[in-house]
Amino acid sequence: MDGFQEAATADETLDPPDWTDAGALSHRILDDAITYLKDVRKRPVWREMPAEVSSFFSAPLPRSPAPMADVYDDVARNVMPYPMGNVHPRFWAWYMGASNFTGALGDFLAAIQGSNLGGGNHAAGLMDSQVVNWMKETVGFPATAGGTLVSGGSMANIIGLTVARNVKAGVDVRERGVGAVPKPLRYYASDQVHSCHRKAMEALGLGNRALRRIPTDAGLRIDIAALKAAIAEDREAGFEPACVIGTAGTVNTGAVDDLQALATVAAEEDLWFHVDGCIGALIAIAPQNRSLVAGIEQADSIALDPHKWLHAPFEAGCALVRDASQHRNTFAVTPEYLESTPRGLASGAWLHDYGLQTSRGFRALKIWMALKEHGVDKFGRLIDQNIAQARYLTRLIEAEPALELMAPTTINIVSFRHRLAGASEERLKTFNTEIMLRLQEEGIAALSDTTVHGRHCLRVAIANHRTRRDDLDLLMREMLRLGREIAAVATPT
Repeated sequence: MDGFQEAATADETLDPPDWTDAGALSHRILDDAITYLKDVRKRPVWREMPAEVSSFFSAPLPRSPAPMADVYDDVARNVMPYPMGNVHPRFWAWYMGASNFTGALGDFLAAIQGSNLGGGNHAAGLMDSQVVNWMKETVGFPATAGGTLVSGGSMANIIGLTVARNVKAGVDVRERGVGAVPKPLRYYASDQVHSCHRKAMEALGLGNRALRRIPTDAGLRIDIAALKAAIAEDREAGFEPACVIGTAGTVNTGAVDDLQALATVAAEEDLWFHVDGCIGALIAIAPQNRSLVAGIEQADSIALDPHKWLHAPFEAGCALVRDASQHRNTFAVTPEYLESTPRGLASGAWLHDYGLQTSRGFRALKIWMALKEHGVDKFGRLIDQNIAQARYLTRLIEAEPALELMAPTTINIVSFRHRLAGASEERLKTFNTEIMLRLQEEGIAALSDTTVHGRHCLRVAIANHRTRRDDLDLLMREMLRLGREIAAVATPT
């Protein structure tokens, strides 16, 4: 009996030894978090970590415990002051949302509740399905469509393109594999398509060459005539045209393919019509600009990202498939340990039947809470606001002789560069890259760079609910100042 009692008292747990102390620290953390976001404008967008901070992350695996207050102090000192910067109002690099406080609370509560969203009869599972239904509504999909929350746009695109492969393969590709496909499949997208589609083709066993990049027009949208010619040419060569990918907002310039024309081509040619809407699908909720994505509702599948223009904290992507049975048939597997029951926990829907993950985080709560607090109409207005800000910046660039617009501004991405008299393309790249790096290093703004029509340029992607026009005015002043300073050093008198 004594031995049994000794074993029982030796049990350990990860719960705090003192819940009162844990509560006090939690209140401190929450207060710090509120200040962190409230004062975000007072901090640099980004800054380099000192050597002592970088070395902190080389510490070995901890073997013994430390007080939670000390652990938090490490985070407050070494992590929070050195973010990527995308919550800052002058972060315009690549293409990211700016998060939101309510969503952060949702992430915290989701972690506290701790549900696994692989499925089952519980509230988190129902909320996950509800948020997917809301996403269908935003883009005009029927309520009967399939859908799933995923980590982000890359995975959402993989989901859609996998369903397309299985539907168009002509054989049971799940059972027999891609080697049994009678004719090699061909997918089509513009030459501006995101790199995640190449990864998808490779992961699907089709290979990069199965994705045919179609030339674009002056507005960097897919050339419809060239697409039709490519489809005919591939059929003649013995390939099986299977899918056309429309891009609702290219990553380089924000160009939006003619989705209505692509829907027509897909119908005429019996192709799957997938839309990569990770940047621009949610323009469908923007009252002033929704016509830019007209036709998206005709897609067979759509990838979109709530962690962009719905500003959900990372990660939150969504894949939608018009035919729910085709979606489920692509991924569902029911082993004996995951069979449904007529009652109880296993009587709910198995959400893992619609994607690759069996274990899934409770991503829905942060999206649900923010949509409930603000309403979808406000998010639509914020999208219009960002597009208007991009057009404002475009006008400033066009009015400034020292700057050059490099592509049309369609939505919220502005591609441009600083001129340098008599400079070669290589020298212009070096010059503009230095401006971009100085803006980052001085904590002023975060821009990215890219290449458009073979020419290097800077890129401002305004997907940020905190951005104001004053921020864009500041960007212009600082760019011109840095341009003068760098040019003067490069060409001394």
